[in-house]
Amino acid sequence: MTRKAIRAERVDATRDQILTAAERLFAEHGVFAVSNRQVSEAAGQGNTAAVGYHFGTKAHLVRAIVRRHAEAIEQTRAEMVAAIGDSGDVRDWVACMVRPMTEHLAALGSPTWYARFTAQVVTDPALCAIMTEENRASPALRRNIEGFNRCLPELPADVRIERGEMVRQLVVHTCADRERALAEGATTPRSSWHDAATGLIDALVGLWLAPVTRD
Repeated sequence: MTRKAIRAERVDATRDQILTAAERLFAEHGVFAVSNRQVSEAAGQGNTAAVGYHFGTKAHLVRAIVRRHAEAIEQTRAEMVAAIGDSGDVRDWVACMVRPMTEHLAALGSPTWYARFTAQVVTDPALCAIMTEENRASPALRRNIEGFNRCLPELPADVRIERGEMVRQLVVHTCADRERALAEGATTPRSSWHDAATGLIDALVGLWLAPVTRD
């Protein structure tokens, strides 16, 4: 192996260590409660400026963590969307929105931090914009949303926006709460991520198909 290849391998390993440490610290303490110095130290880097050297700003670090997980989630969603074809069942499309994330978390083993990291990110407007941008870059998610929109019964625009936000909150925080419970060894309502996803999908389908009451 050439000296250049060895150096590149070391750089990749350092970046991976930083991403792992940052994801865990951000998940447990919040993004802005953790300094780059703390991340560097947790990653075992003697140079406390390692985060800035490898990633630049904290926003760039957050984006790198999101992208670290995006490929696996995208692949699962693409396979699910292809499998259901032109389904007219709202549940099929809701499942495509939920299961790629839960299956990814299951595949990571335990403990994981990505669900709690996501919950921290979406509560901050600036960081949430990063997550939104990355989601918009997903071809599978775009096809997922298009299929969902085709079979969803017509809803008033304000109700649709309101329920969309409810759905995002439920998915993010249900996954984060389960992940936290697993990390702490606490009991959970469902025995597996697969079953947890089933319960979440049931609730979301009910939410989307619920009647609209106008005072």
